[in-house]
Amino acid sequence: MATDYATLKKGGFMKQKQKDHFSLRLSVVGGQVSTEQLVAITEVADKYGHGYVHLTSRQGVEIPFIKLQDIDKVKEELAKGGATPGVCGPRVRTITACQGSSVCPNGCIETEELAQELNDRYFGQELPHKFKFGVTGCQNNCLKAEENDLGIKGGVRVSWVEDKCISCGVCEKVCREKAVSIRDGKVTIDTEKCNYCGRCALSCPTDAYDTTPGYLLSFGGLFGNSINKGVAIVPFIEDKETLFKICDAALQFFKDNANPSERFKFTIDRVGREKLDEVVWKAYKG
Repeated sequence: MATDYATLKKGGFMKQKQKDHFSLRLSVVGGQVSTEQLVAITEVADKYGHGYVHLTSRQGVEIPFIKLQDIDKVKEELAKGGATPGVCGPRVRTITACQGSSVCPNGCIETEELAQELNDRYFGQELPHKFKFGVTGCQNNCLKAEENDLGIKGGVRVSWVEDKCISCGVCEKVCREKAVSIRDGKVTIDTEKCNYCGRCALSCPTDAYDTTPGYLLSFGGLFGNSINKGVAIVPFIEDKETLFKICDAALQFFKDNANPSERFKFTIDRVGREKLDEVVWKAYKG
């Protein structure tokens, strides 16, 4: 019986140049791999591969040189350690994320939890072409959110608490956007300049800022044969419900309008940016 390479690829087994050998892409969410999974991956790579793994640019783990006849055994042994194959082809791919506020002192949002929620909601969903989500916790942008079809960047909206302020001037000094100014002991925040990085609040020695975490979204990023920086459409989002409504709307727009093998960016260009704007704004406003 002929080998169904398309089905194997859909299940994470990518054909190698060596006959009847595959590089297995594993499911990794937000860059998190447990020690139990690492043990299982190591054992499978030693027993069925060439004793090493490849770490992809999107936080993925691949085990090369899996033989065709060993595929079922590989999946069984990986499953014992909680590791599962990923996906390839025209569908929602691995959700990438930095470590966010649970670990990083600069993090504005809890990225690992959000990556898992995005994974549960969208991972593997069939689409006209591949679609990538990337979650980064702050303006340092370690995950390069704008490279993704839909990028999510964490931020915080800040408001000054006058009775806690000692007018030390630290917030004004650390603001890279020059959005914070102090005159006669009063702090003013220029909302046109503020990029929601939260450095003012993080640096304040007396907690003289109230903060509201949220999300900045970009659409249509691409980094491959063609390069495009994703664009913002809606302003700062303060709740996950709105975030997911917009993600749902963007994916539905892609499903409804894309040609086969057409990336999101090129669908936007062909259909018209104003059409996507209309859909995204409608979801934003509820």
